[in-house]
Amino acid sequence: MGDMDAKSARTSGPDLASVARLIGDETRAAFCLALLDGRAWTATELARHAGVAASTATEHLNALVAGSLFTEERQGRHRYVRLANQQVAELVENLAALAPERVAPVSSLSAANRRQALAHARTCYDHLAGVVGVAIADAMTERGLLNWAHGLALTEAGGKWLADLGIEVRASARRPAVRSCLDWTERRPHLAGAVGAAVCRHAFDRGWITRVGSTRAVTVTDTGREALSSGLGLPAEVLERRRS
Repeated sequence: MGDMDAKSARTSGPDLASVARLIGDETRAAFCLALLDGRAWTATELARHAGVAASTATEHLNALVAGSLFTEERQGRHRYVRLANQQVAELVENLAALAPERVAPVSSLSAANRRQALAHARTCYDHLAGVVGVAIADAMTERGLLNWAHGLALTEAGGKWLADLGIEVRASARRPAVRSCLDWTERRPHLAGAVGAAVCRHAFDRGWITRVGSTRAVTVTDTGREALSSGLGLPAEVLERRRS
């Protein structure tokens, strides 16, 4: 390949390097991970979360919005930002699963409990992740509701199971019905896609899960434990989080 051909190969096609540069900064990466809860945060909240000055946060947010990874809206003097879409959320979660683990020293019992809560059950944008999320995907597979033989697919039995529970799947041409998302704490796949989002939404609506404070961790309620145990056979030791 000649020099001109090599240069053309580098400068044509998707600009992957620009996306890598956007995420490849510790402050911007911290923002991306925080917004995996699927909610909108203010610039001030993100600055506090990442431990940076407001002016620094604004500079990073401008870059992320310009790069189409974040979207923003303004209400009065407040600027709210969120991940642009589920594809960005899945990108961040998948990169987190590939990244080496950095374990910060636990300075208090409450910090240890927060970490355990996040690993046990959390939202990954609009679907469930953590121990509980992976267990749901495994149980659906064992019961023939999901099939992984030729790429992940919802089976006919899976469609009936959703209908029987009254779970409405909001189909979209831009989003597959089911897809796997590599869980960054379990290092195994949990269920994403339109079905994963519908199951998560149903779990919130029916009171199976509730948020833990302002974090993206969730806890399985008594109602949820009964529903997931009877509906998918999930054992109590999976549904109940151990505390330090």
